[in-house]
Amino acid sequence: MAIDSSSVINSSGATTRFRRRRSRRLSESIVATILMICAAITILTTVGIVAILLAEGLSFFGEVKPQDFFFGTRWTPLFPSAGFGVLPLICGTLLIALGASLISLPLGTLAAVYLSEYAKPKVRNILKPILEVLAGVPTIVYGYFALTWITPLLKATIFPDIGVFNALSAMIVVGIMTVPMVSSISDDSIRAVPASLREAAYGLGSTKFEVVTRVTFPAALSGIVASYILAVSRAVGETMAVTLAAGATPRITANPLESVQTMTAYIVQVSLGDTPQGTTVFRTIFAVALTLFAITLIMNLISDRIVSRYKERYE
Repeated sequence: MAIDSSSVINSSGATTRFRRRRSRRLSESIVATILMICAAITILTTVGIVAILLAEGLSFFGEVKPQDFFFGTRWTPLFPSAGFGVLPLICGTLLIALGASLISLPLGTLAAVYLSEYAKPKVRNILKPILEVLAGVPTIVYGYFALTWITPLLKATIFPDIGVFNALSAMIVVGIMTVPMVSSISDDSIRAVPASLREAAYGLGSTKFEVVTRVTFPAALSGIVASYILAVSRAVGETMAVTLAAGATPRITANPLESVQTMTAYIVQVSLGDTPQGTTVFRTIFAVALTLFAITLIMNLISDRIVSRYKERYE
């Protein structure tokens, strides 16, 4: 009985294709499982952090009244006559975040506009990596930079009465730290605007400045505003730079020449001390961290709302 060679070849090819499809499906299944595990780890980590903060924070509020914590103006948990009013820490945090924003938001926006609209490709390829290197500098280096260079410079040139620890130097270094975040995200948002919008504006006789200010910038507004919120959130959550530069004096003040203490700086101060676990002073770490988490969460929700409201969709 003769064997059809073409049938054998077809059968062999079908078997090979079947094995390839099965191998491909197996690989895709493995990749999907790995991605699911990574996503689950991320979610479980977040849930665990929130659960710990809530558990310890509620234990703290079982000993200290919430109104005394949120509306008190005296923060001295480490003193014999303890005071648990968190407003001085919130004031110091917001003071430094506001001052840093006044530096990073305009500088980052102008840098993004220049890199995306005015800079030549060679100049852009040099300046953007240099600018983004600032984001890779350890924050403790910024703190020592403020302590050993910025503060002495301010004292020698502008403010002779400024203290060694002050909010102004912390504002400056945190503002420098957050410039790359604003410039990078804003630059990407501006460059994502379709070229057809620019060409249409030029076709109507608009100048370069008019195209940037009336077409490109408004079209990229959602991404730019998102970079602002992220930069402010980064300033609110900064730790080592403000710990070294701003000091550890919790007070309600709007004077940037004075020493202040932020929420993150207090957490560092108590975490490095000899505070016994389970005490009210120990639980203040979690109460302050929970407050900081709530502030950053609100800011992120506002960012998402703004982005979804002003987001432009192009076909």
